Amino acid sequence: MNADQGLFVPLILGILEGLTEFLPVSSTGHLLLAGHFFGLSQPATFVVLIQLGAILAVITVYFVKLGQLIAAALKGDGQVWHFAVAVILTSLPAVVAGVLFRDFIQGVIYETPLVICISLLVGGFVLLAVDRMELKPRYTVIYSYPWHLALIIGLFQMLSLIPGVSRSGSTVVGAMLFGADKRSAAEYTFFVALPIMIGAFGYDLYKSRDLIDMSLGLNIAIGFAASFVVGALVVRYLLNFVSRHGFAPFAWWRIVVGGGGLLALWLMR
Repeated sequence: MNADQGLFVPLILGILEGLTEFLPVSSTGHLLLAGHFFGLSQPATFVVLIQLGAILAVITVYFVKLGQLIAAALKGDGQVWHFAVAVILTSLPAVVAGVLFRDFIQGVIYETPLVICISLLVGGFVLLAVDRMELKPRYTVIYSYPWHLALIIGLFQMLSLIPGVSRSGSTVVGAMLFGADKRSAAEYTFFVALPIMIGAFGYDLYKSRDLIDMSLGLNIAIGFAASFVVGALVVRYLLNFVSRHGFAPFAWWRIVVGGGGLLALWLMR
């Protein structure tokens, strides 16, 4: 990120990250399109590292629950260990693919707004269709998700490496299609986000350690703080919103942004 853009830009991008990270609308896609269309440019490293704020937002909101799960695991609670293995199974496919294809994704796809807009648009129609399906949920509690469902969700989540697809969106679609209800599918995205985002943060911080100077470090800190505050609000209220309204509002959000982006690209030819 250029220092002459001022501190207002990382603040706006941090707010955008916190607002969209846990919604099925693709935070990375929104950040990259903001850079392309509005000049809010940022290196790929910034996009990844400010996600730490969103990670801490989940930990803050679920602090008591996470403490209870850790305590139960130390006591040998079988259901908690089952849940831990499920989260790991869900996380593995995207982690492996992310490491293998990091350079291509950040060097090529991140710089291709057409792919991002199409992903947002198509993903919106998919999410809308799944939300309207008369599915009969078999799993309503995330702690009892079977391991085969966890692995299936993980395979769906690999698609989210393409900006515009959405990590939470692919998780929700995979979970609902294979037996989860809307509320638990949304909640599962919070827990799965922790290992994936922490891993992505640590790996990208290591790979980009020589690129982070004082100016970029300050911008990352501002973006991190903004994403933390806004992300905490989203995590706190998202489940109740989904229970009442489903995922259709987010599907239309994706369709409007993706379609608007394609129109803008066509006009800018």
